[in-house]
Amino acid sequence: MADSTELHAEVKPTALQPALRVEALGKRVPLPSGELTILHGVGFEIARGDTVAIVGASGSGKSTLLSLLAGLDSPSDGSVVLDGESLSSLDEDGRARVRGEKVGFVFQSFQLLPSLTALENVMLPLELRGDADAEGPARQILQKVGLGERLGHYPRQLSGGEQQRVALARAFVTRPSLLFADEPTGNLDTHTGQAIIELLFALNAEAGTTLVLVTHDEHLAVRCGRILRLDSGRLVDAGTHA
Repeated sequence: MADSTELHAEVKPTALQPALRVEALGKRVPLPSGELTILHGVGFEIARGDTVAIVGASGSGKSTLLSLLAGLDSPSDGSVVLDGESLSSLDEDGRARVRGEKVGFVFQSFQLLPSLTALENVMLPLELRGDADAEGPARQILQKVGLGERLGHYPRQLSGGEQQRVALARAFVTRPSLLFADEPTGNLDTHTGQAIIELLFALNAEAGTTLVLVTHDEHLAVRCGRILRLDSGRLVDAGTHA
């Protein structure tokens, strides 16, 4: 019993506990021709409040790694401790609870619900969490991202940049401790993408969130305090940029 208590205490969130701790993470998938290894023994820590870019060529394992970090997928080997919680010790309901309480997401394809207005899309995670007031915070953050006049518009009535602003508002409205972004500017033109990058980092700095993003855009990557570089599923560089 003492050992179990000590183990629990080890992963209890503290001011010094990293936002993410990854140990010997591996992912393999079966194929008709045999087993494919996507990630090989990846390990690193990310401190609270850090901004981290995961970069690498197409097929290097970036999006798979992000899915494992967020508990959207389960590893074949190794472990992820997210904000003090060991994801491998949780079932899917437990991982969903952690995501709902601690994680925000921004995707390349926006992932807005087409049948909901901008306001309703941003209210949704607060409603799912059971917040008594979802509309007030949703209105406030949509105003902050410049969409105060577009609350009643549906995704099809918004430009790509406006849709990604709604997605950013939805990600930050729950005040997550970690934000995962997967190619957040991948579907946007250069000018619009730059505006979204500026907004993302401004919101992140204000909230003090730990930001982990996957990108092929080196200009976006160097905005982060640290770059993790993958090559064929292996972590080849975990340093900081110049």
